[in-house]
Amino acid sequence: MKPQELFFYIATSMLPDIGPIKAKQLISYVGSPEQIFKESSSTLKKVPSIGQAIAKAISEQNVLALAEKEMEYIAKNNISVLTYVDDAYPYRMKNCEDAPLLFFYKGNIDFNNGKFVSIVGTRNATEYGKRCCKNLINEIKVHNPIIVSGLAFGIDICAHKEALANDLQTIAVLGTQLGQISPTCHVDIAKSITEHGCVLSEYHSQTKFDSKLFVRRNRIIAALSDATIVVESKKKGGALITADFASQYNRDVCAFPGNVGSTYSEGCNGLIKTNKAALIESGKDLEQLLNWDIETKTNNNPQRELFVHLSEEEQSIVAFLETNPDSTIDRIAIECNIPMSKLSSLLLSMEFSGLISCLPGKRFRNNT
Repeated sequence: MKPQELFFYIATSMLPDIGPIKAKQLISYVGSPEQIFKESSSTLKKVPSIGQAIAKAISEQNVLALAEKEMEYIAKNNISVLTYVDDAYPYRMKNCEDAPLLFFYKGNIDFNNGKFVSIVGTRNATEYGKRCCKNLINEIKVHNPIIVSGLAFGIDICAHKEALANDLQTIAVLGTQLGQISPTCHVDIAKSITEHGCVLSEYHSQTKFDSKLFVRRNRIIAALSDATIVVESKKKGGALITADFASQYNRDVCAFPGNVGSTYSEGCNGLIKTNKAALIESGKDLEQLLNWDIETKTNNNPQRELFVHLSEEEQSIVAFLETNPDSTIDRIAIECNIPMSKLSSLLLSMEFSGLISCLPGKRFRNNT
């Protein structure tokens, strides 16, 4: 995007009392961000949801000077910007009505390639919660997922650190502007994240600290991801807000169950009990939920070596699934001529051996 075009996008994002939804409506109505600042107040107030006060603020154009400062700031600090019309803007987020008009980030990441997973939870993580978080990332690292979280204390920082420890890319979504990392003790981690992913914020450099902004940023965490996993949460908290946003965006929501009566398990157990989240206990559960293909990092596949030890019936199942992936159990029974009573135990045994995967809808896929 040309600097002049970006300038007017930034200026539009800085208009008072105009969020991303109104900003997009305004641009659509007048034709471009630049045209917003050329229209008269009488024309602007005719735009749906834009009243006289907002129209007057736009026509006075006080934000143009602020936008000029912002352009200088991002150039000086090597900050990248993506607007919702850019091809590199995250396609998952673009489909969300309240997605930011633009966002600022530092780092290097392809927002439109890979498996994106949000991991969130309480700031007061227990040892159980940290263990669940670490085990999950270790179990799914073979898929090279991009781990998204909020750089907060507790589960968030545990997820970021574990991603870095496993050489995975990770994204930290801030509730502050990029120059004001919060909490400040996570500044060094934020620097490491920019080298293995990115740190991003929708807030410009002149934004003052406000705790309410952390709630707004939770929608970005949810919007960036294919699924949101809540590890631990109180009955009320930011993690549950993120889960709610994920549900609104039709994304998968998962939660680790916890002890009955435990303060930091009430939120997760509540999500599961009300069918707002799928119960997961391991990375395998997440793989099945998201229908991820099982991959191995080594050239010597032990599953191939197991093939010679399979029974004739098991070999027929493997051969059939090679050419007919994602087949139902009924079709397998018919095509392989195996009684259903016997087939169920065969498939379960083969699944435990890692030869096949059971997918949603009782469909099966060959892993060999």
